[in-house]
Amino acid sequence: MKRPGMSVKKAGIVLCGIILLYAVYIGISIFFLPSVEELKNRRAVMTIQVRDWQGKSHPFVVGPKNRDWTPSGSIPAEMKWAVILAEDANFYKHEGIDVKAIKNAIKYDLEKKRLARGASTITQQVAKNLFLSREKTISRKIKEIILARRMEQELTKGRIVELYLNVVELGPMVHGIGHGARYYFGKSAAELTPRECAFLAAMLPGPRVAYNPYKNLGKVLKRSDMILRLLRGKGVLSEDEYHQALAEIPNVGRMQQKVDKTIEQEPVFKNLSSGVKEGEVHVAPPAESVHPVDRAPSGGPADGQENKGVDAGGHDQTPAVGEPKQP
Repeated sequence: MKRPGMSVKKAGIVLCGIILLYAVYIGISIFFLPSVEELKNRRAVMTIQVRDWQGKSHPFVVGPKNRDWTPSGSIPAEMKWAVILAEDANFYKHEGIDVKAIKNAIKYDLEKKRLARGASTITQQVAKNLFLSREKTISRKIKEIILARRMEQELTKGRIVELYLNVVELGPMVHGIGHGARYYFGKSAAELTPRECAFLAAMLPGPRVAYNPYKNLGKVLKRSDMILRLLRGKGVLSEDEYHQALAEIPNVGRMQQKVDKTIEQEPVFKNLSSGVKEGEVHVAPPAESVHPVDRAPSGGPADGQENKGVDAGGHDQTPAVGEPKQP
């Protein structure tokens, strides 16, 4: 007859073995993580895989070879601050991981007894979108955190925001604000008004359903009002600009009449660079269409000045947290 103590001991040994093997697997996975150093080059081009709303994968070009690529210098200051204030308020304080946000998310999830709130920073989202799958596993989260830390060490804050805004999903096979601005408003990203910037930023938590403007336009507008208040509160918008933006009704005439119809149709997506293979990083030749990106528009976060705030008039400020001072 077997003694209960022996069974417990064997179970413990097996459990320790499983944990050890998993730790080894994680270690090997981390060792083979891709380098983020190439992303420092503004002309770097890579191809990633994005999924349409039917779950099918398609190649997507990240970099200036993408016709909708919008360099940092052409992204409105209001667009940059809108996503920072709405998605990652501590962006200029953390180094890739927001510990405080994680604690708050855990507390909120425990109260709701479900996974109701995420705590990924903008940097983590860039790491996931460029290098990782969408699977919800501990190993993927660990990889995401490590890549985010490496990005913060190698890249400027401005470069991270630039990458984020050029990859983020805004509609059915609509990725990046360049495509989003053209798809929804029929204009370039550089021409977006503060209200339109807030409108696009408001869609980010769930452009497929929750914040799909054709399913929940009122919800998107309400959240964009909140983002405009944040922009005013941080001094990105003046009082007059704020009220003007609130009074503006987004011209969404170029939206497709029904997103539902597109969901039912077969999506069409061209590979914008036939010479780029998935996972490879190439450098595109200089082109006149690639604007300087080392200097952001007045009022917005600029590369090399991430620890400085900029007020609505374009004057440098030096608050402790790197955000615009109150006017």
